[in-house]
Amino acid sequence: MTLHSLPLRPDTLATIAAGIGEFIALRHDLHRHPELSREEHRTAGIIAGLLGGWGYEVTAGVGGTGVVATLQAGSGTRSIGLRADMDALPIFEATGLPFSSVAKGVMHACGHDGHTAILLAAAKHLAETRAFDGRVTLIFQPAEEIGAGARAMIADGLFTRFPVDAVFGLHNWPGLPAGQWGILPGPVMAGIDQVFLTVQGRGGHGAAPQETVDPVVTAAHAIAALQSVVSRNIDPQDAAVVTVGSIHGGEASNVIPDTVEAKLTLRYFTPATQDILAVRVPAILRGVIEAFGATADLTYARGFPPVTNHAPEAAIARRAVEALFGPAALIDTFRPRTASEDFAFFLHERPGAFLILGAGDGAPLHSPRYQFNDAILAPAAALWVQLVQDFLTGDAQ
Repeated sequence: MTLHSLPLRPDTLATIAAGIGEFIALRHDLHRHPELSREEHRTAGIIAGLLGGWGYEVTAGVGGTGVVATLQAGSGTRSIGLRADMDALPIFEATGLPFSSVAKGVMHACGHDGHTAILLAAAKHLAETRAFDGRVTLIFQPAEEIGAGARAMIADGLFTRFPVDAVFGLHNWPGLPAGQWGILPGPVMAGIDQVFLTVQGRGGHGAAPQETVDPVVTAAHAIAALQSVVSRNIDPQDAAVVTVGSIHGGEASNVIPDTVEAKLTLRYFTPATQDILAVRVPAILRGVIEAFGATADLTYARGFPPVTNHAPEAAIARRAVEALFGPAALIDTFRPRTASEDFAFFLHERPGAFLILGAGDGAPLHSPRYQFNDAILAPAAALWVQLVQDFLTGDAQ
């Protein structure tokens, strides 16, 4: 099913679609001028200026460069939070687009420019129509890519200064049908931990390995042994990913080095699985390394938890999709993603749900050839509007 074959409610979507050119142009401008985590000053300034002009009460500098905007309509006391992330990635763009990044080595390779444009398009429609009863709180978050922005905003009093009854976010996803949605109760994206490992051996000449404690061979055996964690320590009905993404040791082909350094990521969907990984991964690494006569300098860093949707809010979001586009817009076969998102911290503070939006065919997220699909801007903005109306009026309760 294509994006344009979905049955659409004509009013909200048609109105937003008629003016979406403004937000496509805005998205292209943001794409051309990407900003790294904690450096989103230009982006935040544009957002704050637009929202202020539309009548929102705007607070800048929340959690660093974050922007929060609120709008009250009617006398309702309920409040809904909608979040978009703003930051780009340290990637050299290779799309060849006419609006490619002018910032060398910085690119919107995850679609945060699109997420921002979607929320701004919804914001303008909400401000112009005021067709809701309660308060809308828009959260433009910095530093998602380094896992720091959500925590920084929370620490800066996000939900005490700007109370919400529920909070929602979305992420575009290449490879899923454009304009279709993956919405689940429970885990929808994985949690992530990291391991930083130094194998300390004793270097020497490559011609006399018997006089050394070879950290390269030791590290190789330890990494191979890690593969047993997922296959033998994790319940087959659960999921976990153990990835060694970086390993470095030595400079010359005929010299055995003193040390090898490795960096790992661990992904999981439940606290129980996280606890198993936190015990077994260090135990296996230390055990194998010590068996080879080397020592392990190991740091286990718990990152951020899985994105775990609250069932009532996930159901509200699903009903909003069905109301606007029909049931065919929900992906029945959707399964949780093993990527990670710091929106998880928002869901630890307040009820809510994180929605996955199909972006169609194309290069994957974080690719230098990734391109956001502008065709999903209007439908996604319309979904935000529908969700606001349903949640605040109680139609989805």
